[in-house]
Amino acid sequence: MSDPYEVRVAGDAVDREACFAVRKEVFVGEQGVPEDIEYDAYDEGALHVLAIRDDGTPLGTGRLLYGEAAAAKTDGDLTVGSLGRLAVKREARGLGVGVALVRAVEDAARARGLAAVDLHAQTHALGFYERLGYVAYGAEFPDAGIAHRAMRREL
Repeated sequence: MSDPYEVRVAGDAVDREACFAVRKEVFVGEQGVPEDIEYDAYDEGALHVLAIRDDGTPLGTGRLLYGEAAAAKTDGDLTVGSLGRLAVKREARGLGVGVALVRAVEDAARARGLAAVDLHAQTHALGFYERLGYVAYGAEFPDAGIAHRAMRREL
């Protein structure tokens, strides 16, 4: 039996708008992140992934920063990508969407020759990322008023 959704690289403006709509619902609507900081200058050059139902309903999203954009957000290493803005709509949680999105970002990172992926995880999600092979490092820090930890997975 196949999954009730597919995960793909957001290939056009419609897909990207679906990604942004998921982020708005999850981060702005549910978590109270101010909308003016949810979207940033990195969105334009990022690779976005989208989980979408067969009927066209978007379920989740994430993005990969790589090259100069990732180096600006990590430790300056051009071989490390940055996974961010991972969001899954409430109705799709528990279906494996988050795992599928992370793996799609990792596949895209590998295809671009990257050696590792960094991310900033909300502390409540540390266990999710640890189960996927990510290791936390550094001190806890606030981002948009939410506690985070840096994590990395070698590819």
